[in-house]
Amino acid sequence: MAVSSDDIAIFPPEPTAASALPLQRSFPQPQAVPASAKAWRQRIADGATWLASSLGTAALGLILPALLYALWWTAADRHWIAEQILPSPAFVWESLGIVWESGELQVHVGHSARRAALSLLIGGSFGLLLGFAMGLSERAKAFVFPTFNALAQLPVLGWIPLLIIFVGIDEGLKLSAISIAVVVPVALSTLNGIANIPGALLEVGRVYQFGAWQTLTRIVLPATTPALFTGLRQGVMQAWLTTIFVELLSSSEGLGFFMSYSRSLSQIDMVIVSMFAIGVLGIVIELALRLIESRLQGWRRNAF
Repeated sequence: MAVSSDDIAIFPPEPTAASALPLQRSFPQPQAVPASAKAWRQRIADGATWLASSLGTAALGLILPALLYALWWTAADRHWIAEQILPSPAFVWESLGIVWESGELQVHVGHSARRAALSLLIGGSFGLLLGFAMGLSERAKAFVFPTFNALAQLPVLGWIPLLIIFVGIDEGLKLSAISIAVVVPVALSTLNGIANIPGALLEVGRVYQFGAWQTLTRIVLPATTPALFTGLRQGVMQAWLTTIFVELLSSSEGLGFFMSYSRSLSQIDMVIVSMFAIGVLGIVIELALRLIESRLQGWRRNAF
């Protein structure tokens, strides 16, 4: 059968091995992705996932405050409650701007923060010493813990009459009451952290013939770091809340005094401003403690 030139143009001959070689070279095989690039891609993906999750959680947490604000604004706008009892959000915001520009709010915040910090230093130090003493010595625990446990059940309010007799109603009363509130969570967390140290770690110390100082610095402190930070966070929050409480009872400066004084003058807008300041500072303290804890806990994971 004769083949025309048109058939040859429509059905070209199959390429030979020699002619296929250049075609294969024109399409090189894909190279493997380096391990470093894969790691960076995985980090970016993990970061995007974390960011999306964090934004979702934050958005979910803002729903309830937004609903409460809308209810507050509606109630004030439609005069469901008298303005003397529930001022409008705009009026409260204006009052916040006034006390902020005058510096009055910063002065009260400074007094409260100073009391809380000083009491945390006193109560936290005593709580750490007490917790380590009871945790490291069975004899000290048997001697101190029953009395400490009984006194820990007494709220701070129950100490106020006794403290007034011994230290008066001035600054000593406030520092003593706040320090007592800090001692209990710090000491108990320290004691529980030492009690929960795995026996295998202490056995390793005995095998290497660690002394008391080496056991404390190389085994006890690293192993109790989570418990210590738990107690520290609880102590800080107790210090802050107790500071506001004692300032409400007897003080001439501080956020608690500012709230009580504003209530006595029926300035509900200033009461809300002080409540807002207390809440914001509490959140800032909590976030700062979380950041510090995550940094130090990351160091602990890397070290061990």
